[in-house]
Amino acid sequence: MRKKIKIDYSPKGITGTLYNTTYGRIILKILTKPFVSKLGGLYMNSKLSKLMIKSFIRKNNINMDEYEIETYNCYNDFFTRRIKKDKRPISINCEDFISPCDSKLTVYKINESSLFNIKDSFYSIKDLIGNNEIYKDYIGGMCLIFRLAVDDYHRYCYIDNGYKGKNIHIKGEFHTVQPVALNNYNIYKRNTREYTVLHTDNFNDVIHIEVGALMVGKIKNYHQEYTFKKGEEKGMFLFGGSTIVLLVKKDTVLIDDEIMENTKNGFETVVKYGEKIGIGNFNFF
Repeated sequence: MRKKIKIDYSPKGITGTLYNTTYGRIILKILTKPFVSKLGGLYMNSKLSKLMIKSFIRKNNINMDEYEIETYNCYNDFFTRRIKKDKRPISINCEDFISPCDSKLTVYKINESSLFNIKDSFYSIKDLIGNNEIYKDYIGGMCLIFRLAVDDYHRYCYIDNGYKGKNIHIKGEFHTVQPVALNNYNIYKRNTREYTVLHTDNFNDVIHIEVGALMVGKIKNYHQEYTFKKGEEKGMFLFGGSTIVLLVKKDTVLIDDEIMENTKNGFETVVKYGEKIGIGNFNFF
């Protein structure tokens, strides 16, 4: 039985203050300016940011024995640390549908009116991929949302063998909708996103979407048009909590009952990079 976590969409701590108070939203307007993101990125790549590493490890109880021994020159070096291969075995059977990352997973059916809560914002499938009409091919399928917390492993892999097209980048945006109401998400926010269509050998066409942090988070994919192997590293997130979304077509994949039941009952399921989370529905092909 996998570990599960009660779904809670309300922002906590500093995030809650920023979203749920008037002065917090004023600060957010400043924090989401491009120059602030650039400054944040420069700091996370500077030697000065090394000072954050030890306290982060202690606060989040991270077992560093699972990771390759490295010297970290900055916080982003640490954040993108590489795990030992034997700690994340890949389920290699061709019928096994695997998790692309360490995360907390929820799975939902897709219909025309579906709205999904991703990083404190609501998206339709059409929103997620920037109004591209390809979304229509996934109506009746499933949306898999992999939420990565800041203490998760922030590299991700390909879920099957196959080939892919170019990565399509969608710029994030933020503004406050007036009037501002306390304790109410009266904002319009879209995180920066990048997606591609994976033409997989065993699961038909799967849309793979990375959703980055609004401010200093960054998505780093390694390949444009490319032939990939199952379990091969696809990319990584730099500093900031992040999310991966997979869209699969109707009747192509059967997700484990435990995961579906957890989502139905309001729980996220903890899954790991390369772990089997379902099987291909080969009766479909």
